[in-house]
Amino acid sequence: MGDPYQVLGVGKSASEKEIKSAFRKLAKQYHPDQNKDNPRAKEKFSEVNSAYEILGDKKKRAQFDAGEIDAEGKERFSGFAGGGHPFGGGGGAGGRRGAGGAHGFGGAEDILSQMFGQMGADPFGGSPDGRQQHRPRAAKGEDRKINLKVHLKDLAAGKAPVRLGPNKTVNVSIPPEAEEGQVIRLKGQGVEGPGGAGDALITLAISRHPDFIREGSNLRVHVPVELATAVLGGKIRVPTLEGAIALNIPAWSTSGAVFRVRGKGLPRRDDGNGDILAVLAVQLPDEPDAELEALMRKSQNHS
Repeated sequence: MGDPYQVLGVGKSASEKEIKSAFRKLAKQYHPDQNKDNPRAKEKFSEVNSAYEILGDKKKRAQFDAGEIDAEGKERFSGFAGGGHPFGGGGGAGGRRGAGGAHGFGGAEDILSQMFGQMGADPFGGSPDGRQQHRPRAAKGEDRKINLKVHLKDLAAGKAPVRLGPNKTVNVSIPPEAEEGQVIRLKGQGVEGPGGAGDALITLAISRHPDFIREGSNLRVHVPVELATAVLGGKIRVPTLEGAIALNIPAWSTSGAVFRVRGKGLPRRDDGNGDILAVLAVQLPDEPDAELEALMRKSQNHS
């Protein structure tokens, strides 16, 4: 590596503030996350870090200025004088990754953490020279898959209880006009893992109703009507999810005629409600009626 003063672009009389400022500027300029298309940025970023490791530490800077260590933080030896070890195994600066010094590489890490966050402070997953890979992120737990049977009353309420564990039941929100097989995701309600919990994936299975046929947000229902009421008109009872209501039908209402009861269906996407579609099913008396039969024969003879 070159002279650390030249790498950071400062003079030998530069203050600590000037050295730190130069490092911040160059670290930002050459940070690998900011220069993914520049293959030399990684090398340059490592060189800047190494230079600041020397000049950002008061003890190491003094040793470098005195010629006791080189630009890589390694001791310079002249024989065995001064207590130096010929193999660099003793005290002193000890090498680039030594823990000695009042500042250490922690100074650079602190600055990078402030600039880029924790991952940016250590873009190579360990040391700034790129010898290691990114640290893998802790994996989340598995998603929990649940099939949920939903009734019309649940669709009307917009929610349904779902069991997530032996002692945990929550209400899941059901969107208007939900469809069979639709999946609803509950974030963080899955299996716990080192990186947090997975999600719960709720698959809707919409149950059939004995009376109502669902048509989007509308509910179709067949309503039995006595023949006399169909001919003369009158009130009939129409079922809804909230209980039966009375509905007036006009005279001569035929079987299969559809009457709309507004707002008594299921929630719609536009915040309103669908309708009840009451389909008339005209019924004959349970027992033979001689008078009715005579009337029908008379009507047939006159046609």
